[in-house]
Amino acid sequence: MNFDLADLRAFLSVADFGSFRVASENLHLSQSALSRRIDKLESALGIKLFSRTTRKVELTTVGRAFVPRAQNVMRELDDALVGIKDATERISGLVTIACVPSAVGYFLPAAIKRFHASYPKVRIRLIDEYSSEVLVAVARGDADFGLTYIGTQEADINFEPLLEERFVVACPAGHPLAKRKRLTWADLTQHAYLTLAQGSGNRFLIDQAISQVETKPQWICEVRHVPALVSLVEAGLGLGVVPRLAMPPKGHSSGLISIPLDDPKITRVIGLISRRGRELMPAARLFYQMLLSGSENRRNEAQPMQRRRDQMKTS
Repeated sequence: MNFDLADLRAFLSVADFGSFRVASENLHLSQSALSRRIDKLESALGIKLFSRTTRKVELTTVGRAFVPRAQNVMRELDDALVGIKDATERISGLVTIACVPSAVGYFLPAAIKRFHASYPKVRIRLIDEYSSEVLVAVARGDADFGLTYIGTQEADINFEPLLEERFVVACPAGHPLAKRKRLTWADLTQHAYLTLAQGSGNRFLIDQAISQVETKPQWICEVRHVPALVSLVEAGLGLGVVPRLAMPPKGHSSGLISIPLDDPKITRVIGLISRRGRELMPAARLFYQMLLSGSENRRNEAQPMQRRRDQMKTS
């Protein structure tokens, strides 16, 4: 039927006050707007709810019979909203998330802000570590779930892919290579190069990909975490190869440029990991689902991952 709750509320107000003027003042509507709501409701129901004259407004017989039904609808709605609010206020506790540092800035700030607004009694703890440490934290229960790019082959770990990203060259805006549209590994050999330390999952992906490259860049400085590498590049110490998500967003005044890297092109899949067979607590499950659904922008980026997600679920 073509009416809404606002029309029902208008009907009940007129029925209660017996006056369009008083009802319109109570609802903060003009009398003409209130009349349109009543006309819309009567048209949708195919009945006359009020008998109106220049002096008074009275409910018709059908209108009087409709009052308790409309009241029940509004009461059930109010009860449902109160129940939802109560449930939200009852959810509390601590959600621990293990996350690789390079993905923290992209996935978590907006999600934590939105989650805290909905569930203010829930606290969030982040464990920002190497991908291997993220996997261990989830496997042994130190974290409720993780955000990383390894774990797809672990029998005791569920991996829910979110998006695929490529590695890029982090380059200062004033660098000689800054105007290049694409770079190869060979291009990096003539410039100061910064790298991630052995033991890092990103370093493993890079070393594996360039194992057949004849001429490799020689690093002058090695760090453990991607954000530290980006900071050193920003300071002008050299070039670095990092996941795209680790780079400052477009429009950020960092003075850094992301340049696609080929020969070979390196990618990684970021996803949520959880321990198989372990039920997440309510607060953790809610945050997990929020990250999984994400913002509209992330859903658009993640669409190409749907086929990969389906393949993982059927393998």
